[in-house]
Amino acid sequence: MVAAGILASRLVGFLRGAAIAHFLGAGGAADAWQAAFRIPNFLQNLFGEGALSASFIPVYAGLLGQDRRDEARRVAGAVAALLGAVIAVLVLVGVLATPWLISAIAPGFTGDRQALTITLVRIVFPGTGLLVLSAWCLGILNSHGKFFLSYAAPIAWNVAIIATLIAFGTGSTPGQLAIYAAWASVAGSFLQVVVQLPWVLRLVGGLRLAFARNDPEVSAVVRNFGPAFVARGVTQISAYVDTLIASFLPLGAVANLAYAQMLYTLPVSLFGMSVSAAELPAMSSARGDDAAVHGYLRERLTRGLRQIAFFVVPSAMAFLAIGHILAALLFQSGRFTARDSITVWSILAGSAVGLLAGTLGRLYSSTFYALRDTRTPLRFGVLRVALTIALGWFAALRLPALVGYDARWGAAGLTVSAGFAAWVEFTLLRRALNRRIGPTGIPAGFVARLWGSAAVAAACSWAVLRWLPVPGPKLTGIVVAGTFGVAYLFVTLALRVPEARALMGRLQP
Repeated sequence: MVAAGILASRLVGFLRGAAIAHFLGAGGAADAWQAAFRIPNFLQNLFGEGALSASFIPVYAGLLGQDRRDEARRVAGAVAALLGAVIAVLVLVGVLATPWLISAIAPGFTGDRQALTITLVRIVFPGTGLLVLSAWCLGILNSHGKFFLSYAAPIAWNVAIIATLIAFGTGSTPGQLAIYAAWASVAGSFLQVVVQLPWVLRLVGGLRLAFARNDPEVSAVVRNFGPAFVARGVTQISAYVDTLIASFLPLGAVANLAYAQMLYTLPVSLFGMSVSAAELPAMSSARGDDAAVHGYLRERLTRGLRQIAFFVVPSAMAFLAIGHILAALLFQSGRFTARDSITVWSILAGSAVGLLAGTLGRLYSSTFYALRDTRTPLRFGVLRVALTIALGWFAALRLPALVGYDARWGAAGLTVSAGFAAWVEFTLLRRALNRRIGPTGIPAGFVARLWGSAAVAAACSWAVLRWLPVPGPKLTGIVVAGTFGVAYLFVTLALRVPEARALMGRLQP
């Protein structure tokens, strides 16, 4: 259900990205839009998928598992009150400090591009506060086993922006259209909360907003929130660093990086986040002595890792082999050209380096959070970001001149360096968890079968691309991507991969 909700939301999100690419292209207005929306995306990911889930869900779901519903209701009300205070301060500071924020996010922006980015950020900040409240709704719904709505709710946000782009796209300049779409994002943020709130109030069974500072469970949420906030924060900082460095690259680099991120974050969200989000409440409710809890965690972790790898390995191979086809399928229209598709492909190919490690690492972090340990992921997250910054700066801004290739390819260096850092973090997380609960991981032979199947699928898709040309990027993309998916599933079935047979069992009526 998590995956279904994320998929529905992401499909509409791709329509939003296609509309932005069509109307704004990869020019100055698109750069300003993508840079401005780093802030709400950062805060939503930080609160919704990170700090709040890591600190709130283990406590709230644990109380529900012990049938202590009155205490769970009190914790929910206290956390909502605390978030309300945080939102008020967040919006005020954000609006006042926008010029300094832009200097930190995109210091390479000047003139009209910088001015437009400042305007857009000031518009979207109230909506950002609403997205933080949406993260609280997500925590309540997930703890009660209601997964679909919380992850499908962003559809409302995307639809509001798409409708505005279509309504005002003709006759507006790119800069004016970006401003209209920013106001639409605020309205969409409000709708995203409204669709969840009735269900939340029904599940909680009556909500009383009070800080409850002396409540030990509320104190546990607050205490765990700090390390989780920093841990997720340093992970999100890596995306900010990419934008900051890309702002010094040629015009369009920030926009093309954002278009690529829409693609390569899809498997992370659809498979890594879905499994992690579903497992966190279940792991948090484990009961028994240490041996029983650790055995339970190992069992769920191993199953989740296999599920993630089955889908993420072919995703990485597809980005590497047919990334230009995927970029053209989704974005090539209007002001977004075939040349832009090739640039996005280079960024996608770089993301393939660390896609599996970054996705598996999410589940390892969730296991630590279920153990109410938010500090271990923090330490390794800091190291990952430090590596990303150092390697990204060199690969994007220095390496192109050293090897003699065009500076526009520097954005690909950002994703390659981030991938290397993701492998370092994943290795450290796995080693630390193994010491705590016993051996975890997936067999090397299983992973080898997945990569081999994905390589065969890539060869089949290239054969179709070469010998069966289909006119137009959209139809070509559908045929080539469809061939890749069918071939991967067929080969994994032939190799008797259990996850492939389970998938076919679910697809059959």
